[in-house]
Amino acid sequence: MQQLLLASATIVVGVFGCVGYFFASNLILDSIFPARGPNAGRNILRAGAVRPWLFLFPAIALLTVYLVYPVFVSILLSFKDGTGDNFVGLDNYTWLLSDDKFRESVVNNLLWLVVVPAASTFFGLIAAALTDRIKWGNFAKSMIFMPMAISFIGASVIWKFIYDYRGEGQSEIGLLNALVEMFGGTAQIWLTIPFWNNFLLMVVLIWIQTGFAMVILSAALRGIPEETIEAAILDGASPFQIFLKIKVPQIWGTIAVVWTTITITVLKVFDIVYAMTNGQWGTQVLGSMMYDWMFRANDTGRGSAIALVIMLMVTPIMIWNIRTTRREMR
Repeated sequence: MQQLLLASATIVVGVFGCVGYFFASNLILDSIFPARGPNAGRNILRAGAVRPWLFLFPAIALLTVYLVYPVFVSILLSFKDGTGDNFVGLDNYTWLLSDDKFRESVVNNLLWLVVVPAASTFFGLIAAALTDRIKWGNFAKSMIFMPMAISFIGASVIWKFIYDYRGEGQSEIGLLNALVEMFGGTAQIWLTIPFWNNFLLMVVLIWIQTGFAMVILSAALRGIPEETIEAAILDGASPFQIFLKIKVPQIWGTIAVVWTTITITVLKVFDIVYAMTNGQWGTQVLGSMMYDWMFRANDTGRGSAIALVIMLMVTPIMIWNIRTTRREMR
C-alpha cells in the first residue's frame, strides 16, 4: 500500500510539477519580453527564440544530472584507486591490458558483436518478408515480437530452464536435454561447456531482438513502391530475385540502422550473462566484469575504467547510427 501511495504521489507531483513549470516559465518570459509596447515586435522575436529552450530545459537538466555528470565522475574515478581517494594515474588501464579476464571479456564481446546483430537482423528480415505474404501474418508477427515484452532477466530464466540439467538417474525437465535423450544422446550441463556456452547465451538475445528487427524491417518493406516490384515481375524476376535484388537494396539503410541498434544493445549486455552463468566458464563480458568490480569488489577505480571502455566502444556506433537515421528520414 505504501509503495502504491508513493508511486501515485510521484506521478501527481511529476505531472503537475511539469504543468506548473511550463505555466510559470511562460508567465515570466512574457513579463520580461512583453508583447505590447514600443518594442513589441522585437520582444516577440526574442521570446520566440527563448521559449523552445524553456521546454527543453527539464530534459537537458535531467540528461546532465543522469548522463553527463556520471561520465565525468567515471573518468575521474578511473584514475583513482578502489576507494576513490588516491590518484593512481593510468594504473587501472595498465591493469586492464594485463588482466586475463578483461581479454576474455573483450573476445566474448567481439564474438557477440559478430553473431547477435547478424543473426537477429537476418531472422528479422526473413520473418518480415514471410509474414507479409501469409494470411495469419499479423498473428505470427505478434508471436515473434512477444519476447520483446519480456525483460532480459525474465528471458534468461526461461532459457535457463530450457538448458537445465538434473543429473544422472533423474528425469530431465530441460527441453534441450529432453530432446537430446529422446534421440539417444546424453544430457549435458550445457552452460558449463566453454566456448559453446557463449552461443547458448546469444540465443536468448537473438530470440528477443528478432522481433524488434522484424517490426522495423516490415515497415521498411511496406514502404517500397509497388511500381518497382510490378516492373520486376513483368521482367520475369522470381520472388527470390525480387527480394534479394529489389527489396533488400532499397531498405539497406534501415537494415544498417537495425544492425547498429542491436550492436549497441550487445555492447551493453549484462543481464543475460549475470542471470545464466554469472560470467563463469568462459562467458565473462565487459558489462558483467564491470559489475563485479564496481559492486562486488567495491573497486570504483577498476569498475569505472571498464565502464569507460564500454562507453568508448558504444559512442562511435551510436553516432554513426544517428547520422544514418537522419539520412534515412530526409
